[in-house]
Amino acid sequence: MSEPVSTPPQRSDASEAAYRRYLSAVMLHGQASARACGLGSTDLYALNILRLSGPLSPGGLGARAGLTTGPTTRLIDRLERAGYVRRVPDGRDRRKVIVEPIATPVDLDHVTAPARQMIGQILDGCTPEQLDVLFDYFDRAARLYQEAAEQLMAAHAGADDD
Repeated sequence: MSEPVSTPPQRSDASEAAYRRYLSAVMLHGQASARACGLGSTDLYALNILRLSGPLSPGGLGARAGLTTGPTTRLIDRLERAGYVRRVPDGRDRRKVIVEPIATPVDLDHVTAPARQMIGQILDGCTPEQLDVLFDYFDRAARLYQEAAEQLMAAHAGADDD
C-alpha cells in the first residue's frame, strides 16, 4: 500500500498564514507595549488615533476606536486623569467638547524602540523601489482596513444593545 502524496501548500494558503501571523504579532506587540507603559491596549490605541488625526469629538474618537458611548467616556476619563488628553470646548459649538492629545506615555519610545530598530534593519535591506511598493501598500491597506472596519461596525451597530 502506498503512502498518500501530500501536496505542498498553495501560495494563497501560505500567504494567508503569513498574513495572519503578521497581524497577530503586531497586535501582541501593541498589547505588550501598552502594558509596559502602564496602559490598557485600548487606551494606547486611542492615543495613537489622536496622534494621527489630531483632536476629535468624543463620538469621533469612540467611532474610530470601535467603542460605544459609555466605554468612550470611561476611556477619555482614564486618559484625562493620566494627563494624556484634555477636554476643550469645540470652537464651532461651545456646547460640545473636543478631546485633544497633550502628552504621550514617557516610556513609549523606549518600549517600542527595539521593534522599530529591527524593522528598520529589514527596511535597510530593501531597494528604493521595494520601499515604494511597501509604503504604497501600507497607505492603501490602511485606508481599506479603515473602510472595512467602518462597514462592519455599521452593519453590527446595535448588536451590543440586544
